Amino acid sequence: MTTRPDATATSRVRLAVCYARPGSGPGSAPGSVFLKEIEVPAGTSILQAIAASGLVRACPEVDPNTMRVGIFGKLKTLDTVVREGDRVEVYRPLTADPKQARRKRVQKTRATGTREGQKWLRGKSD
Repeated sequence: MTTRPDATATSRVRLAVCYARPGSGPGSAPGSVFLKEIEVPAGTSILQAIAASGLVRACPEVDPNTMRVGIFGKLKTLDTVVREGDRVEVYRPLTADPKQARRKRVQKTRATGTREGQKWLRGKSD
């Protein structure tokens, strides 16, 4: 026999809200990520969940209306309803163009003169 969840248990949703502050990443100071687990009423939107988490107070640079948001790495709109166990993420704008950054990495590798850096050049023979 299966038990049905209590109606009051399904009216609340547990989720996490996270934001990586600028400077976080390899070699940065610890504690530079905002991550807070909260419980909100069912039917809460992403925007309401961000407000309930206190992210805007903790990180004044965050403006959910202009920044991109998502759930588990998938872009979503601010009016998306959150579900149990979601991780709401607020994304910073990119600081560098990904294509340009890759070009610089390839040029650096080619400058070393290794075979790895030369393998994609056309018309080159060994």
